[in-house]
Amino acid sequence: MEKEADAALLWRQLVAAGGRKGEGDADPWSRRAVSYARQVKDRGTRKDAARRFMVELLDQHPGSTLLDIGAGTGAWACLLAPHAARVTALDPSPAMRAILADNLRAEGLGNVEIVAGAWPEAEVEAHDISFCSHAMYGVLDLPRFIRRMQAVTRTCCVLLMRAPAADGVMAEIARSVWGHPHDSANFQVAYQCLLQMGIFADVRFLAGESWQPWSHESLEAALEEVKRRLGLGGDDRHDARIRAILERRLVFEDGRYVWPAAMRTALVHWFRTP
Repeated sequence: MEKEADAALLWRQLVAAGGRKGEGDADPWSRRAVSYARQVKDRGTRKDAARRFMVELLDQHPGSTLLDIGAGTGAWACLLAPHAARVTALDPSPAMRAILADNLRAEGLGNVEIVAGAWPEAEVEAHDISFCSHAMYGVLDLPRFIRRMQAVTRTCCVLLMRAPAADGVMAEIARSVWGHPHDSANFQVAYQCLLQMGIFADVRFLAGESWQPWSHESLEAALEEVKRRLGLGGDDRHDARIRAILERRLVFEDGRYVWPAAMRTALVHWFRTP
């Protein structure tokens, strides 16, 4: 019988292979914060299943405090602050925090404290609910990330994570290159890690909320994107196999090569026991 895979080790390997974005930069978001803010502005006002869940969670626990880990430009903090007694918005990027502060002023929200720092190193006081939306992918030590969340949470921990399809293009490429379907740190690996930590979390796959499919102007551009995501750099040993998969599976539409939709969002949460 095969030994059970170490999910924490696989997570670490995937993060390391993909490269920790911006590592070594003073602020990797300094040039992208404004465009990112525009990208998430409309999304932050949509009443999708994840937003309904978080609003209802806070409304069911009136007077709760919320820790928003990786708050970015504040889409979640602005949405949830009216339903919380107090929100701590934690983010390591000065550029992100500046836009977050502007957004809070524009919304007239005075119960949000902005804290500079990265998780899990940042020191914060205990909160009732801790929340992280897609801000864990560059963290090498996922168990430490989770343990720190639990240590500062009184009621409920919530994670939003990408959940790629097992038959997606990137999954097929990852199998070809690495022998397993995980092209990057994702829900599937994280949930196995939670189980190995003894955390039996509830999961909702958000219906109708697949991510927008990727597209590229050429197969060469798609190949370069794949290699960047897999951290292959100048390694061309897998190029022929990757290109063959792309040629077979991407669809040429309106002058671009379009990837089939293969990503959903998983909402993972568990309640802390007294």
